[in-house]
Amino acid sequence: MPHLFDTLIRCVTLIDGSGAAARLADVALRDGRIACIDAPGAIDPDAAAHVVEGDGLVLAPGFIDVHTHDDTNVVRQPAMTPKLSQGVTTVVVGNCGISAAPVTLTGEPPDPMNLLGHADAFRYPDFKAYVDAVEAAQPAVNVAALVGHTALRSNHMDRFDRAATPQEIAAMRAQLEEALQHGALGLSTGLAYANAFSAPTEEVLALAEPLANAGALYATHLRSEFAEILDAMDEAFRIGRHARVPVVISHLKCAGVANWGRSTEVLDALDGAQRWQPVGCDCYPYTASSSTLDLKQVTSDFDIMVTWSEGAPEMSGRLLADIAAEWQVDLHQAARRLMPAGAVYHCMEDADVDRILSHPATVVGSDGLPNDPLPHPRLWGAFPRVLGHYARDRELFPLTVAVNKMTGMSAERFGLHQRGFVREGYWADLVLFDAATIRDAASFTDPMQPAEGIAAVWVNGELSWQQRQSTGVRAGRFLPRGAG
Repeated sequence: MPHLFDTLIRCVTLIDGSGAAARLADVALRDGRIACIDAPGAIDPDAAAHVVEGDGLVLAPGFIDVHTHDDTNVVRQPAMTPKLSQGVTTVVVGNCGISAAPVTLTGEPPDPMNLLGHADAFRYPDFKAYVDAVEAAQPAVNVAALVGHTALRSNHMDRFDRAATPQEIAAMRAQLEEALQHGALGLSTGLAYANAFSAPTEEVLALAEPLANAGALYATHLRSEFAEILDAMDEAFRIGRHARVPVVISHLKCAGVANWGRSTEVLDALDGAQRWQPVGCDCYPYTASSSTLDLKQVTSDFDIMVTWSEGAPEMSGRLLADIAAEWQVDLHQAARRLMPAGAVYHCMEDADVDRILSHPATVVGSDGLPNDPLPHPRLWGAFPRVLGHYARDRELFPLTVAVNKMTGMSAERFGLHQRGFVREGYWADLVLFDAATIRDAASFTDPMQPAEGIAAVWVNGELSWQQRQSTGVRAGRFLPRGAG
C-alpha cells in the first residue's frame, strides 16, 4: 500500500516563522509541501515512507538569505554548500545594483560586477536566459532575483562618470520590464559604487517607474553609509514614493569611526519613513563589511584586510597597513598597487549592529561573496550566528524573533508566496537544528567552515543536507515574484 506521506518529522519543537511561541508537533511532508501538522504522536509513523526523529531539536522554515551575490554560483556551483550547510533554502540574488542578467559585456565586467566573476560567468543577455539557466542547473537552493541598475548601465552606456541620457534610460527600462515579465523581484541599486555614483536621483526615479505595475520593489545599497547616510536614506525613500513601491535598504549600517553611535538617529529616520510608505532593511550579524578594495573607504581608523588582489596576489590575507609599511608607501598608494582587489573593512561597532539587527523592520541577509578566495565568514556563518551568538548567547532577542527575521518576514517582504512559514499547504523548505549547540564555525582567518548544530535541511520536501554533509539531492528552483 502506498504511504500517505513522503516524510514524517516527529516530536519537534516547532518554530513556524511567524514569531509565535514554539510548540511541540509532528510535521508530515508530501509532494514537496507540508501536508499535515499535528500534536506529537498524532501521526502514525507507518503512514510515512521516511521518519525523522526530531526530539530535542527545533524545526523551522528554511532560512531565506535576502541579500546575496550568488547570481552566477547557483549555476556554476549548484551544490551551494556555503548556504545549504547553514540552513538556507532560498537566496535572493541581484543585490547592490549588481546582477548576472541582463548583461552584455564587451570585455571584463566593471567593478563591482567583478564580484560575480570574470566575463565568462556573464552569459545572460536577457533575464529569461538567466531563469532558464537556473532551472537547467537545478541548484540545491531556491533562487529569486533582482535586476541591477549598474548591470543595466553597463549594457547601454559608454562610460559611467555621467548621467544616462533619456534614450539610455529608455533602453534600460525596456530590459527591466522584460525581467519583470519573467518574475524579477524588482530593481536594485548600488549608488555608493563609482560606476553608479554619477547617476542622479532622477535617473533612478525614471528607471523605477515600471516597478509598481509589476508588484515589485526597490532595494538599494545607499549612496552613502558614512556621514551622509541620512541624506542617502532620504533619497531612497523619495525613489520609493515616486515609484509607489516598497523600499529595502540593503545591509543597513553606520560605517566609519566618525559614524559610530548614529544607529539611533538612523533607525529614527527609518521609523519616520514607515509612517508614510513601506520601508525595511536587511543586516548581516558582523561588525565588518566586505567588498572590492575602494579608495573612498581606505583609512587608518580601522583594520582593512586584503582578501584578493590582481595587482599583488601574494598579499591576500594581509592587513593593508602592513602591506603599506612593507612597501614604504601610504595606504592609498598601497591600495592602488593592489587593485583590482577585495577587502574586509572592520568599520562598525557592536552597539550599532545590535540596534539595527534587533529593530522590528530588519531581516537577515548574509551579503556573502562566494567568489572571494578568502571570503568574509558571513558567507558560511551568518544565519547560525544570529541563532547562536545573538539569540542564545547574548539574548539580544528570543529565538522565535530570530527565526522570524530569517524566514516569515523575509518571505512577506520579497513576495515569496507559500515560503517562509511552517504551515499546511506551504512548500516544505525546512531546517532542523539544535538550539543549544548551533553556532557559526567560520572565522576571518578560516572562513570556509560549515556551521555546527544543523541536523537536516529540506528543500521543496527533499532531504538535501544531513549530519554536516550534502545528500547530493538538488531540489531548488527559480522562484518568480509572487509565485506560490
